[in-house]
Amino acid sequence: MPTASEARADPALRRLGWVLIAGLLPVWLDTTVVNVALDNLAGDLNASPASIQWVNTAYLLALAMMIPFTGWALARFGARSLWLACLVVFLAGSVLAGAAWDVTALIAFRVLQGVGGGLLMPVLQTLLVRVAGPERLGRAMATVGLPAVLVPIAGPVLGGLIVAHTSWRVVFFINVPLTLIALVLAWRGLPERSGDDRPAPLDALGLALVSPGLAALLYGLSQTGTPDGFTSPAVLVPLAVGTVLVAAFAVHALRTRAEPALDLRLFRVRSFAAAGLLLFLSGLSLFGVMMLLPLYYQQVRGFTVVQTGLLLVPQGIGSLAVRQAVGRLTDRLGPRPVVLAGVLFASAGMLVFAQAGPGTALVPLGIASAVFGAGLSAVTIAVMAGAYQGLTPAQVPHASSATRIVQQVGGAFGTAVLATALQWPAGFRGAFWWAFAFALAAVVPAALLPGATRERPA
Repeated sequence: MPTASEARADPALRRLGWVLIAGLLPVWLDTTVVNVALDNLAGDLNASPASIQWVNTAYLLALAMMIPFTGWALARFGARSLWLACLVVFLAGSVLAGAAWDVTALIAFRVLQGVGGGLLMPVLQTLLVRVAGPERLGRAMATVGLPAVLVPIAGPVLGGLIVAHTSWRVVFFINVPLTLIALVLAWRGLPERSGDDRPAPLDALGLALVSPGLAALLYGLSQTGTPDGFTSPAVLVPLAVGTVLVAAFAVHALRTRAEPALDLRLFRVRSFAAAGLLLFLSGLSLFGVMMLLPLYYQQVRGFTVVQTGLLLVPQGIGSLAVRQAVGRLTDRLGPRPVVLAGVLFASAGMLVFAQAGPGTALVPLGIASAVFGAGLSAVTIAVMAGAYQGLTPAQVPHASSATRIVQQVGGAFGTAVLATALQWPAGFRGAFWWAFAFALAAVVPAALLPGATRERPA
């Protein structure tokens, strides 16, 4: 049974969770809905396929480049002011993107959207850890993770309906009412500056190394979907530049006496290092499979975009069905057993797709998709809760940035590997085997996660 203090705190925690979800929803939605509109964008703006891809690439790179600013910005401005400012910037970028007159302007406004949206997820994680505490963090992560489950499924369907019946500009204008609602809720519901916010000098050198380094790595990985794959100069050059910059930042961060942009010493904590590796692997599975499943249904099975979105619904149902139970079990048993169970579920789901072909019945594929969604949901929630155990309040913003970066890079790497695997003779079957291997590989770091965080209540 929960204690009296926990019972009082849970409603406040749930209210905070819904305020944060409202802010994150338009940002997550933007990453999926725009994909469906790219062909219409190219035709209407007279843009080449190469240039129109930058509409998405520029947005994702801007998102990634902003993440390392989280620790400094939180301490300098406070969570509430920073959250509101980010939403305003994202809103301005959405309005301008919807009014764009050519592809160059659209790419520039997408960067503005990415600048506004890039800080929201790590700020959200920091706020949750501060308010929930270790004993309720699993339930908190289960609540605010809803957009990550629903948006990849609903986004393509919504985007397809918008493009089919209105204009591509509505894809951006739909963010306006959503963001305005998020601003009102945040203005009324977010706490003021926390006592944990300790203003520190901006690590200009560190940011000059790590932000472009991350962007170069992610850009290189995004260019692997060509016949040359990882051997293409368009991949190798940015990967090499990104690796050098990130390595230089690592040397700087470990040697500086001042507070670095990202505190890499966090990885000396065994539980955080294990959580980081698991988040990388979950990024491989989550983002890689998000790319793989729609392509399978469209290219192998011949379904439309809207039909494909409906066929992805079982994955969301599986994830939603277990989220609250996973949150409670994580708080009660610790992340280790929950992650191990989730890994087995996710691996079993991918094993079915690894043996699927053009004539495989949809019912077993739907069941496998639901099992995969349930497993991946369990892994993500429990790992995010376990990542913060043993950390001080001052380390939390750095941990939020680091976990977000690790998952982002893992997702880009997983998408790149699976996109390359699709071009091999085994095609989709081989790519699904890779996804199965990524999921199963999480067993080893899962064993290093902590167990229960407190005594089991009587």
